[in-house]
Amino acid sequence: MATLPITKRGADKLKAELHQLKAFERPAVINAIAEARAQGDLSENAEYESAKDKQGFVEGRIQEIEGKLSVAQVIDPAELDAGGRVVFGTTVDLEDEETGQKVTYQIVGEDEADLKHGLININSPIARALIGKEEGDVAEVQAPGGLRRYEVVAVRYC
Repeated sequence: MATLPITKRGADKLKAELHQLKAFERPAVINAIAEARAQGDLSENAEYESAKDKQGFVEGRIQEIEGKLSVAQVIDPAELDAGGRVVFGTTVDLEDEETGQKVTYQIVGEDEADLKHGLININSPIARALIGKEEGDVAEVQAPGGLRRYEVVAVRYC
């Protein structure tokens, strides 16, 4: 199975979610199922069905996170030295050549991506266009509104 790149922060976030699911969500669902069973007839027991659905979700999410962590390649951006090139985990300051608007993105794994916080998925068109670029280079990105050109203003490993 292929490795899954993830930042240290992203791995910590997944581990915290896994702990929450195993230590709190799973026992709560088991209790809810037990309480619903105690009410008798399970064939028309909405609480039981709801608890079983929740159990399926919790167990599925636990398996998904454990699977991702088992193949994760944890990358600490602070330990990177790619010679000024944009790689997974780097933070990039960009300037839109047309509008002059400046943006900052960190290239992260798909589970960490959050555009509102400047975290973009490694598989996104803009991240793919940026990989390998250096300060002063121009990345061309095919956006829904047409071709966009971004100048790489700064590359940071933090």
